[in-house]
Amino acid sequence: MGRKKKNKKLNILQYFFAMVILIFISIYGYINPNATSENSVNDYNLNNQNIIFDLSTIPEYTSSPYVEINNNIPYFTEEDYTTEPFEKYSDLGDGKAGVAYANICKEIMPQEGEERGEIGNVKDLSGWVQKRYDNLIKDKYLYNRCHLIGWQLAGENANKNNLITGTRYLNTEGMLPFENEVAEYINKNENNHVLYRVTPIFEGRNLLASGVEMEAWSVEDSGKGVHFNVYCYNVQPGIVIDYTTGESYAEE
Repeated sequence: MGRKKKNKKLNILQYFFAMVILIFISIYGYINPNATSENSVNDYNLNNQNIIFDLSTIPEYTSSPYVEINNNIPYFTEEDYTTEPFEKYSDLGDGKAGVAYANICKEIMPQEGEERGEIGNVKDLSGWVQKRYDNLIKDKYLYNRCHLIGWQLAGENANKNNLITGTRYLNTEGMLPFENEVAEYINKNENNHVLYRVTPIFEGRNLLASGVEMEAWSVEDSGKGVHFNVYCYNVQPGIVIDYTTGESYAEE
């Protein structure tokens, strides 16, 4: 009789611990979509909000360096709109840069005559496996140290929290036109502000970002001057890239 009671107690304890484990898995899967889906990336936008970015809604790259998201409208909320200048950069997680968020204005842009310094001394960027392709890339080398918030917008140069490994194509064809649009708007409207957020998208445990989401909204004119929400592909035409490592080779 005593042995049966003991076994019954063990069964109850085993059931209890099993339920605890199931609850933990359930909660972990909710707060970390990568645990259950390779197509979902959970990024913290520095405003205490979790944005779930579903890569399955993004078409595969064909010829355009970017695609519009959410009808080109950013995901900012009313609480985000401010005319206070700020810059926020995520801490490095697993050696990867996260969301970069700023209110672009003359106050945080580089001063007239200020020159950008070298950033070649920034080492160990996630996915940095540099390779030269003389006949396929105009500037020879596959990867750039890509600023999430461009230097011309915030003056941040060698800040590793603001840099990712990006293809030359992502840097110049994907991101630069949108950075120029914001810079030109502020230069013409020197008292205005543009909310600006760039989110690098890493699938699962990949070392190289698949692309970046870029969002912008001009505050004083309610987006009439500048607004966009785009996904820029971290690709290089003619090159096959392994995003798990950053390795690459030329298409046959």
